[in-house]
Amino acid sequence: MATQADAQELADLRALSARIGSNPHLTQAAGGNTSLKAGHTLWIKASGTWLKDALSEDIMVPVAMVPLIEAVERRDPAADKPQAFAIDALNPRGLRPSIETTVHALMPQRVVLHVHCVDTISLAVQADCEIEVARRLEGIGWAYVPYRRPGLPLAQGIAERLRPGVDVLILGNHGLVVAAETVADAERLLHRVRSLLARTARTAAEPDAAALTALADDSGYRLPTDVEAHAVALDADSRRMAEAGSLYPDHVIFLGQGSVVARPGEHVADVIARLGVKPVAILFPGSGVLMRGDASTGAAAMQRCLADVTARIDITARLNYLTAAENDELINWDAEQYRQKLNAAG
Repeated sequence: MATQADAQELADLRALSARIGSNPHLTQAAGGNTSLKAGHTLWIKASGTWLKDALSEDIMVPVAMVPLIEAVERRDPAADKPQAFAIDALNPRGLRPSIETTVHALMPQRVVLHVHCVDTISLAVQADCEIEVARRLEGIGWAYVPYRRPGLPLAQGIAERLRPGVDVLILGNHGLVVAAETVADAERLLHRVRSLLARTARTAAEPDAAALTALADDSGYRLPTDVEAHAVALDADSRRMAEAGSLYPDHVIFLGQGSVVARPGEHVADVIARLGVKPVAILFPGSGVLMRGDASTGAAAMQRCLADVTARIDITARLNYLTAAENDELINWDAEQYRQKLNAAG
């Protein structure tokens, strides 16, 4: 670190990261990332690590910021592999910087917070997102960035929309970015924006535990970790939205494309036979959700996220789903395959 003040800010950022990571309405699993610029070094969360572990594990990676920004400006494909810019001498664990490192480097502010806030995502998937956000964030310097694959494409999309005075980004089908000169100011801005974008979730019925237990028996499937995850199967509108496709990148990474809904009378074996594969999760209308027995903690967190997001979406809104090509580029991208390996390893 360059100065004692930088060291204190990094300590403060770790504490804030742990708080953010402990709130499933702000970020889930290995999603979301935070960063601090100290001189020419960018300290950023490592790919595949969880923000909630920021105080118990060394999850921050130092990156040489100047050559990374130059690579982005040249549209150099090397910028899409931020591990090439990590400062090895200060990275004893050999962690990879977040796939969003270019996004953080482009923002001029010293502290950048990127979260997968469920209220924000519920707006960011709607076709009328810009109109609705403009109404809510009047007086705040913000910009909307249409969906692009995380990494260099997203950074280039941000560069096209960034202008002086912007310290809030709404990322289409993705999430929220807030930035400030201090950790304390970034946290205040995060909570302000989140409160302005807050939406009331529709109330779902209680899951049918007896029916789910019977369905899970000898199936290789189990109930999800969080009871809140069942809501997406119990609310008809949420279920319709989920079944129609993938709404944001981390869903694809942790749960696969779209959501699988059981047909009337189907059991787990029937669903598997119909699809020819064992989906990570199955939605049983009126009963709840079952997760595959080997589903990771990351997948469980994202199943809860799906319920939280869809419950907040306007039921009359037209939604933007990830295209087949956008799904494929996430699944086949090296950086996401790395995260998938870490996710599978727990």
